[in-house]
Amino acid sequence: MSDVPLQGKNILIPRGKLQAKAFSEAIKEHGGVPIEIPLIGFRPTQIREELQQAIEQIDQYDWLIITSINSARFFLTKIPANLPSMPKIAAIGEKTERVIKELGFNVAFTPSEYVAEGFVKEFLPIISQGEKALLPKGDLARGVIVSALQKNNIQVNELIIYETFLPEESKQQLMKTLTETKLHILTFTSSSTVDHFMAVVNEAKLHDKIKESIVACIGPIAKKTAESHGLTVHVCPSIYTVDAMILQLIHYVSETRLEAK
Repeated sequence: MSDVPLQGKNILIPRGKLQAKAFSEAIKEHGGVPIEIPLIGFRPTQIREELQQAIEQIDQYDWLIITSINSARFFLTKIPANLPSMPKIAAIGEKTERVIKELGFNVAFTPSEYVAEGFVKEFLPIISQGEKALLPKGDLARGVIVSALQKNNIQVNELIIYETFLPEESKQQLMKTLTETKLHILTFTSSSTVDHFMAVVNEAKLHDKIKESIVACIGPIAKKTAESHGLTVHVCPSIYTVDAMILQLIHYVSETRLEAK
């Protein structure tokens, strides 16, 4: 395998500066050229009263379920440091767990699989019937966890604390990039990044610009979304992290080069 398997490849990084840093550095290490265009933005929803009430009644819950870094930051940063008691925290993903700990909270449970279905499978034997759970989440989060818990007589309170959107400047930047630059590899870190990317492609009729692009998705949910848009997904790791996606991408590109020789 070449030391620089991604040499000269323009690679879409669908994240903003802060989140993209480690991602882009890893791409550069392998010879790639990261093209950073944040295809997803987050902003708090206008539910101040509901949010304040949930925080004031936090001791009435047995579990607090945090499914993403954004949920951790938008919710846990609002909790006062002097609260007498907190529910146990369940988190999806090692990065989510890390952020929760950085914010000064302990994590009682994390699943081995970083998707809602895997979480439910491993969490149900731990939580008891009659217990109450609070689930602060984004507006596009799926209902898998709530549905499964309610079917097992677990009381769940959902709280939509942030919303997802495509920044207008990113839309313009993506149109310009697709028009002027060949993107050899498209990486997607969520279903929302796929939806937002394809919304721009469809609006500007830029399908020809991506027909030869390699498509890499972080996990099966993003992969399913990409395929629903008619994209062929070449890379989808079994471990749903950016690092795993990059490793599999390198392997795919290297193998493709060998086959072409």
